[in-house]
Amino acid sequence: MKKIILIAMLAVVGITASNAQAKKGTAKVAKVEGAGMAFETETIDYGTIAHNADGKREFVFVNNGTKPLIITNTQGSCGCTVPTTPKEPIAPGAKGIIGVKYATDRVGAFTKTVTVTSNAEGQPTKVLTIKGTVLPDPVKS
Repeated sequence: MKKIILIAMLAVVGITASNAQAKKGTAKVAKVEGAGMAFETETIDYGTIAHNADGKREFVFVNNGTKPLIITNTQGSCGCTVPTTPKEPIAPGAKGIIGVKYATDRVGAFTKTVTVTSNAEGQPTKVLTIKGTVLPDPVKS
């Protein structure tokens, strides 16, 4: 009787664990006809960072379409936000990166945008956001 209960418990634990693993990595992105652009996140929060800290971050996306994605332009909302763009078309199913560098020599809170222009079906422009707070240098005594 103890063996039957032990086997039943192991089966339940095994099934639960395998279902949890299967669901963990299956966050699927809807496919689109034509080129597509699905971002892992559309907002990057720098949090609180030091004055003159490294302001480089990356927006990662996947072409969830059936045709190559061509990014024609990226534009920061001001001169303090400089984006970098993939030069080559992004194949269907492939990942791409849009880099952004914020000028952390400006003290205080910030919220800036990067506008991405592409041939993505249904969204020829996409607005991404960066935000955070740059701390002043510590006061020296």
